[in-house]
Amino acid sequence: MSQTLTIEYDDDVLLSLSVSPEQFAAEARFLLAATLYELGRLSAGQAAKLAGQERVEFLFALRKVNLPISNLTADELAAELDFARHG
Repeated sequence: MSQTLTIEYDDDVLLSLSVSPEQFAAEARFLLAATLYELGRLSAGQAAKLAGQERVEFLFALRKVNLPISNLTADELAAELDFARHG
């Protein structure tokens, strides 16, 4: 089931950003998805779907907002590396 989120804003927001309503909506979707991914609330696949992008496209787009591709904690990363080394 799909849900809809409505955000009210004035035209001055679009004028300040020099974007169309469609561009603003796409950017807002991406930023929401990126933040939820960064916080570990959504997986990369879920965040990409929310952003309306493919997973790899979404992950590479994170660079535009200075977010790392991986949202693993240091402990999770160490566990992943240990598993890769030792199975």
